[in-house]
Amino acid sequence: MTASAPAGAAVDHAIVVSDLTRRFGEFTAVDRVSFEVEQGEIFGYLGANGAGKSTTIRMLIGLLAPSGGKATVAGHDVATAPNRVKESIGYMSQKFSLYLDLPVEENLLFFGAAYGLEGKALRLRSAELLERVGLDAQHEATTGDLPGGQRQRLALACALLHRPGIVFLDEPTAGVDPVARRAFWELIRELARGGTTVFVTTHYLDEAEYCRRIGLMVDGKLVALDTPAGLKRTWVPDRVLVARGRGLAAAGSRLQGAAGVRAVAPFGAGLHLRVDPARLDGAAVAQALREAGAEAVEVEEASPSLEDVFLAVVDRSAERRP
Repeated sequence: MTASAPAGAAVDHAIVVSDLTRRFGEFTAVDRVSFEVEQGEIFGYLGANGAGKSTTIRMLIGLLAPSGGKATVAGHDVATAPNRVKESIGYMSQKFSLYLDLPVEENLLFFGAAYGLEGKALRLRSAELLERVGLDAQHEATTGDLPGGQRQRLALACALLHRPGIVFLDEPTAGVDPVARRAFWELIRELARGGTTVFVTTHYLDEAEYCRRIGLMVDGKLVALDTPAGLKRTWVPDRVLVARGRGLAAAGSRLQGAAGVRAVAPFGAGLHLRVDPARLDGAAVAQALREAGAEAVEVEEASPSLEDVFLAVVDRSAERRP
């Protein structure tokens, strides 16, 4: 694929990344990352704080020059044509960036003008988006008076004003309540159904289940990339168990490293365990916890979650460090 394409030309993928690298002095924040994102795909990019997610996004949206490698977004090279990239995308930053003292509609009109929209076309597009994100009744409300979930929907509407084919969402639901998060993700899925490519980072692993594919970053490296189901098959072939009872914290710590026990982690008031299915089942784990001092123990099998995947990926990466 060529480094750039004429405006309006078809491209095979919305985003193509090859050995993308960013260094800050001696520190490598993003280390030879490679992946492709299909048009109309919801692509999740996950990792702990400092893993390199936001640095990757800043390179892909043309705000930060790569130290090495190559990336094209909407057919434009991020290193040689960053302004063309910016014209082709929508971006919603991790930090709320709209003007809190402006009415809702005025924020849309202000940002629309920044995208080169004006007059009747801008007002019609603003009204269309306010209805789409469910804020048409709040168009005169002061932005700072809106609840967090509604502010995020307004920020998304601003990012969509110029009808971008690709939208980057950096932690879009951070600090938003579960009901508002669910409503926001309905909007994201609607965008993807309409053909918009969505590149999203999130700390909420339950949200990542909505993504078609997920890339997992650890210490600047992309260490896993697959569908949610594929990640679970690859990274969590273990039996996953949930234990409840009294005295589980102390008993669980005694099971760490025991034969057949792969991982033990707190799970609310209980424990989440990954065990070798060939060596341990729920009954054996319950007995082991009782022998370790726990009482009223109940153990049930559970399906692997993306949290299990994330922990397994991080643990494996830690084992490989020199």
